[in-house]
Amino acid sequence: MTPRDRRLEAPHRRLDSSPPRVIERAAIVGYKGASAVLSHVPPRLSRAVIGTAAQGSYLAWPAKRRSSNINYGRVLGLPPGHPDVRRLALRAYREYATYMVELMRLPSRPPEELADSVEGDGIDRLAAMWAGSGRPMIVVAGHVGNNEAIAAAIAHRGYPANVVADDSSFPELFELLRRQRESWGVHIIPWRNLRELFTVLRRNEILALLIDWGYRPDGIPVRLFDHWTTLPAGPATLAAKTGALIAPLAIRRTGHGRFRIELHEPFLVPSSHQADLQRATQRVADALQSTVAAAPEQWYSFKPMWPHDPEEARHLEDRAGRMLAGGAVRDTDLTEAGGS
Repeated sequence: MTPRDRRLEAPHRRLDSSPPRVIERAAIVGYKGASAVLSHVPPRLSRAVIGTAAQGSYLAWPAKRRSSNINYGRVLGLPPGHPDVRRLALRAYREYATYMVELMRLPSRPPEELADSVEGDGIDRLAAMWAGSGRPMIVVAGHVGNNEAIAAAIAHRGYPANVVADDSSFPELFELLRRQRESWGVHIIPWRNLRELFTVLRRNEILALLIDWGYRPDGIPVRLFDHWTTLPAGPATLAAKTGALIAPLAIRRTGHGRFRIELHEPFLVPSSHQADLQRATQRVADALQSTVAAAPEQWYSFKPMWPHDPEEARHLEDRAGRMLAGGAVRDTDLTEAGGS
């Protein structure tokens, strides 16, 4: 893999090869079939059946169970094997099943219904901050609540919604989901199209990035729930290069098919200096922590979010210190811009 290829690796991809085509075809058939069935099945029954299956996967999949317990243990400040951690993990898997039911029912719902599913004035306040700034805005969020419903609601209100998504894992499934989201007015940007990322920001539009794809050692070091990890470099780097505001967003489910968004204070990244990038990314981490702490069962975090090795965590702390001090660390690029 060349350095150029490495820079364009999507944030949630591992370094193994793409999945076999038969798996992709099975995923597409399964998604279409489930969407068709769920559009005719009462939502309560769908949630019950898929929720039970999701919790069964937690119990039957040791690696996912281990990662989930570590993550939710960090949130609660408890050991991974604590009963409260296991209970939270099971609740999170059931909430994730609710999200999947909502996602697969979206094609059968009209855009105006999606827009009405978002309560309060959060979207209008977000749009007012964006319009009043005269700048592009990078909205950053975690895998909490239902990001698809929020994006559709923003677009339905007439605001330019652009979402970055990975097109390299399952290209055909990506195209299917892209067409679905474009029908709501949400513009999907393939991950590797860096030129278009800059284009929408230079047009002073809104760009949405998800930032909690799991731990990778080449991100920007931050503290999250009092432990060192990394988050993608992309939001801070893009903001520094384009003058965009970074607007952390909290999305929570308030009831079945109902959502509310809460805004954290938007901020600018003064420069591409290492210290500014680290401070900006730490602010994103603090916002993510606040969002997760308020509704931890709605955080769909089933991949390792922190390094397992204490020595690696100490290395991250040292690297953060050198970034803040302006010391020599690797140049931060768009290796991990975030995505959807």
